[in-house]
Amino acid sequence: MKNRDGLENSNDWKTPKWLYDKLNKEFNFDFDPCPLNADFDGLKIDWGKSNFVNPPYDRVNKPKFIQKAFEEWKKGKTCVLLIPSSTSTIQFHELILPNAEIRFLKGRVSFAGYNTKGEYTTKNKGKHDSMIVIFKGNS
Repeated sequence: MKNRDGLENSNDWKTPKWLYDKLNKEFNFDFDPCPLNADFDGLKIDWGKSNFVNPPYDRVNKPKFIQKAFEEWKKGKTCVLLIPSSTSTIQFHELILPNAEIRFLKGRVSFAGYNTKGEYTTKNKGKHDSMIVIFKGNS
């Protein structure tokens, strides 16, 4: 996807260490189905018992990872998603709101990655506010 200057926007942004560490301390993650620069397709494999999910924020992949997290949760697994606060979507009202704990984050999260100029930055803020969605499993 191109930005308003005609440059390619990256979908590869790393979760800030402080946020991941805080959630990992609480949920003890054993799998990340969509890590930065993955060499596998997290949508086509079974997930772990406790999963951290920071999916690509594009309109194609983000809904697929939300759906997959919901399906893995129905198998008894915990899935913790870091996603934009899109509360007007069908997925929010049909999957997230009735089944998950939702934690809205104060301010916009600064992700780490390469900007459109090819420069590495840790100050790139998402275009939307973020929320943590927790599908709590049986384990």
